[in-house]
Amino acid sequence: MRRTLMMTAAAMALLMPMAAHAADPIKLGVLEDQSGDFALATIGKVHGIQLATDEINAAGGIAGRKLDLVIYDTQSDNTRYQEFMRRVLQRDKVDAVFAGFSSASREAYRPIVDQLNGLAFYNNQYEGGVCDAHMIVTGAVPEQQFSTLIPWMMEKFGKKIYTIAADYNFGQISAEWVRNIVKQNGGEMVGEEFIPLGVSQFSSTIQNIQKAKPDILMTLLVGTAQSSYYEQANAANLHVPMGSSVNVGQAYEHKRFKPPSLANMYVTTNWIEEVDNPASKAFVARWHAKFPNEPYINQEAENSYLAVYLYKEMVERAKGSTKRDDLRAVIAKGDVCFDAPEGKVCIDPKSQHMSHTIYLAKVNDDHSISFPKVWPDVKPYWLGDSGCDLTKKNPNAQYTPSNPPPKS
Repeated sequence: MRRTLMMTAAAMALLMPMAAHAADPIKLGVLEDQSGDFALATIGKVHGIQLATDEINAAGGIAGRKLDLVIYDTQSDNTRYQEFMRRVLQRDKVDAVFAGFSSASREAYRPIVDQLNGLAFYNNQYEGGVCDAHMIVTGAVPEQQFSTLIPWMMEKFGKKIYTIAADYNFGQISAEWVRNIVKQNGGEMVGEEFIPLGVSQFSSTIQNIQKAKPDILMTLLVGTAQSSYYEQANAANLHVPMGSSVNVGQAYEHKRFKPPSLANMYVTTNWIEEVDNPASKAFVARWHAKFPNEPYINQEAENSYLAVYLYKEMVERAKGSTKRDDLRAVIAKGDVCFDAPEGKVCIDPKSQHMSHTIYLAKVNDDHSISFPKVWPDVKPYWLGDSGCDLTKKNPNAQYTPSNPPPKS
């Protein structure tokens, strides 16, 4: 009898660490700009993750484990992204990381995630092309935004296009997408300018646009300084119809600037606060109950919120495992989805990007928003069709229309 009791105690000693481990929280790193040039658009990303975490924890957590957040303010500084990414993966030992607004910040930290075999969610609209098994992208991409927006605007307003874009990889690659889609639809590029980040004076740019007389102005400007363009253009009586993949949906310029600075702007976004459906209204109500002083809930906030729920789905289907390979095996099945405020979203297993409902948001003269067109369930098709297939190989690379993935 005594021997039996000793064996039972030993067995219990072996099981106790496993039980304790099962009850340990799942740790998520959050590296987002809560100060700096992009903070206005990114504080909501942190809040979206916090809201989803609170809801999930209140419902019992993920596979019986609570979520803990490890949050750092990256201050719109790419060096801090690198520093904090190493810290959360090596010292804090988080299970996954939610990180980054600008494409420059993503490309600063992405090699570290690859090197340390981490898993990062990039919850931002961007220029597309990242084929990396260590990354899950929940934001919209050009084939979802430009392939819908530009043909619609060309049919409505004309075929002469002028682009002004932020001068870094987001603006440059997005402008390449614009050029290609304009050409495919029989249009003409009558001008293109790349504006350095931090520039806030646009008199020469406005004069150049006036001389070119475009039918459509594509505006791909980012950050607080560059948003000064809109009030200056309005003061100069430049009233060319504008198209954008970033404005309104990120930095809610229609709320921040006096009408009619953004009048006649058309934006393709996967969600903004004005989206009018029951799930969206309920989401907005829950959000403002937790963050009553939030000035606006942007698309990146919704992307970040839904990312936590997608992570929950993956871990639970992986029988509680947070290992990257186990989660990717779940993604490879092709049916990881979530009923988000925008509508149903799903992860494409080839590219690890998201399908989205794409809303065409029009800024009216009084800066109210209307939706002339909605495209449901738009797939992130370009990477997979071009040769990126993360179920078979992982190139850890970013591709562009002029430098597509090699065909296998």
